[in-house]
Formats: sequence, structure tokens, C-alpha cells
Amino acid sequence: MQRIAVVGLGPIGNRHASLYREMEGAELVAVCDRIPERADAAAARLGVPAYYDLRAMLAQHELDMVSVATGGVEYGSDHYQPTIQALEAGLHVLCEKPISNEIGPAREMVAAARERGKCFGVNLNHRFTPAARLARRWVDEGRIGHQLFANMSIWIQNPRESSPWFHIKALHPHSVDVLRYFCGDIDRVHCFATKAPGRSIWSTAQFNLRFRSGAVGHLTGSYDIERGHPMERCEVAGLKGRLVIDDMYREVTLYPAGNLEKTVYTNPLFGGFRDFEDTFRDRLGAFVRQLNEGVKPDAIDGSGADGLAAQKVLAAAVTSIQTEAVVDVEP
Repeated sequence: MQRIAVVGLGPIGNRHASLYREMEGAELVAVCDRIPERADAAAARLGVPAYYDLRAMLAQHELDMVSVATGGVEYGSDHYQPTIQALEAGLHVLCEKPISNEIGPAREMVAAARERGKCFGVNLNHRFTPAARLARRWVDEGRIGHQLFANMSIWIQNPRESSPWFHIKALHPHSVDVLRYFCGDIDRVHCFATKAPGRSIWSTAQFNLRFRSGAVGHLTGSYDIERGHPMERCEVAGLKGRLVIDDMYREVTLYPAGNLEKTVYTNPLFGGFRDFEDTFRDRLGAFVRQLNEGVKPDAIDGSGADGLAAQKVLAAAVTSIQTEAVVDVEP
């Protein structure tokens, strides 16, 4: 049983807390937010104590894990401090994405978890679906064969105006992580971006990618397209076959080379994923389950190291936009 506290009670943090409260193998113990009204409202709804300072909460409760759902600049600048404090207190941490909007703090977070032997995960929830797991099994079974290319697209309308790189750093931890999940590390990036009318940020982007394996790929993303459209698609092709995931969890199809019969998994109407919240339920549940099973820190699915690797690709993309050059991803 994991005794859990949630730090950061915006919409995402409240979602975390609600899911832990109903989750088998988990006990929600406390909530914390530096804005008292948010902490108090969540505490009253969930029936747990409210705190406005993380260190005070850590001193009052015996915990196993902290879920960090703070925000900040580019959705990631406020993750560092609570993550480090929780790790220093000897707790496991699940952090919202991006792990950090800057590489330096992200690297320190991963190192702190490693030094203390604690499990550190990032909410890269787009890989935590039955469709993605089945697709990964096909890859592991060799049904794609030698990989040649991968194409990824993801978009969602987000009218917020933040830093010029808000869309790059905040949305694409998901898409880069999905590509790495199936195809491995990315070592070179070339990125073009554009600003939709009336926007000050680079709100739509096209990435050209080279994987360490030698495969090539593309990623198209946008904060300008309505949510009602299909929002995510991933295609991976090799010498033995091709797989396509439509809308994250809705459907995955395997097209074997030289065979006109395809294999399709479709999310069931009854008993399947109901909506996007189920990707959170799956991801948070997977982390709790791995902790309860005693999984080693370096075997955590969707780890801090995965989150850091994704941000390194995005840092290279930012440099590429600035320089209009192909950029090597930091090792």
C-alpha cells in the first residue's frame, strides 16, 4: 500500500488526488498547495488534511510517495523544488510533464532519484494505453522488423500565450516519448515552426528526426487545431510491417508486409477506455503498482530518465528553430 500526498491542486492535481483516492493499493493521505484556497477546497472534497508548505506536510505524515502536479512557466518550472524535497525525504515521486522546462533542473532531479535509490516517474500518459502496449509488443516480437520510419502527429487547441517555446516544451514531451517508446533514442533534430495569426508563440511545428538506430521520422504538432478533430496519430514502419495508432487509445492496426490481412485492436465500448482521464488512471495506477511490486528504480515505465530524454530532444528543436540548422541531441 502506497501512502500518497499530492502537491499542486490545479485541475491536474485534483485529478491525481481523485484517482489515488479510488485506487487499489493506494491511500491518499494529504494534499498541499501554496495557494491556501486551492488546498482547502481539495482537502474538503477528499477528506484529507490540507497543507500550504511541503516541508510541513512531510514532517507531519509518514508517506511513501508524492505526486507533483505543480505548473509554472511552460507548465514545468515549478516541478523541481517539490520533487527534490520529496526525494531528499526518502520518498518516491511521480511528476507531471514536462519533467522540467529546463534541462539543468531535469538532470538534477533524475540524478537525485538515482543517488537515493528512489523510483521517479513522469506522467507520460500517452503511452499508457492498451493500444500502445499492444503496439510495443508487436515491435518487441519483431513484427515490424528493421525500422525505417516513424510519423507522429498531435494537436490540441490551446490559446494560452506564454513563452515563445510554450507549445514545443509543454505539448511534445508526450509525442517525443511515444516515438522513443517504439523507436528508441533520437540523436538529431531539424525543426521548423510557425505562428498562427494573432499568436506570439511558435504554435505549430514540424520536426524532422533521426533515430540512433538510423531510422528517420517526422513529428507535426500544433496548439491551433480544435480539440474535436482527431488529435493524435502514430505510424511506425519497417521491413516486416507497419503499425498505426489512431487517437492514442481508440485503435491500433498492424499491416504485415506481403499480407493483405491486417490485425486491428479497437477500444471496446464496454470495459475499455471511456475518455482521456483513463490514460491518467492507467499511468498513475501503473506507477503505484510498480512500487507495490518492488520494481527497481531503473525499470520504472515512463521514468524520470525518459522525461529528461524527451526534453533534450525538445531543447535541440528550440535551438534548431533559432538557428535553422540540424542540431545534435545532447547525450
